[in-house]
Amino acid sequence: MEEEEPLAPRGEAQAAHTEDRPAGEIDWQAIERSPEFQELIRRRRSFVLPGTIFFLGWYMAFILLTAYAVDFMSERVYQGLTVGYVLALTQFLMVLVLGIMYLRRADKVYDPLARRAIARFVDDDAAKPTTTTEETPR
Repeated sequence: MEEEEPLAPRGEAQAAHTEDRPAGEIDWQAIERSPEFQELIRRRRSFVLPGTIFFLGWYMAFILLTAYAVDFMSERVYQGLTVGYVLALTQFLMVLVLGIMYLRRADKVYDPLARRAIARFVDDDAAKPTTTTEETPR
């Protein structure tokens, strides 16, 4: 097996080659300063921070209800199932829903933004996957 060569930078990254950073290495600091990467960070943060605050608020409300609303939390909803158990189970549901929402957003928004941020600093030919034009006999 042949080892793949590192992706060759271009543009600003090519001009920034020094002895401590050899040619062919991606200039991650230049990518970090790029407007595409800043947009990625801004859009990701606009989802992650509110989602985290919402989840922690929901969790803290559950803890406070458990501590101070014992009668409410011990109310039976169905046979032995109490409000406390139902609210505890919603924590698992919340993790699942927020996780799925993040994965969908990452697939549709964050990953394309990340590719655009990196593509500006990477040689197009090196970034393309290698394919063979040979057809296999049928």
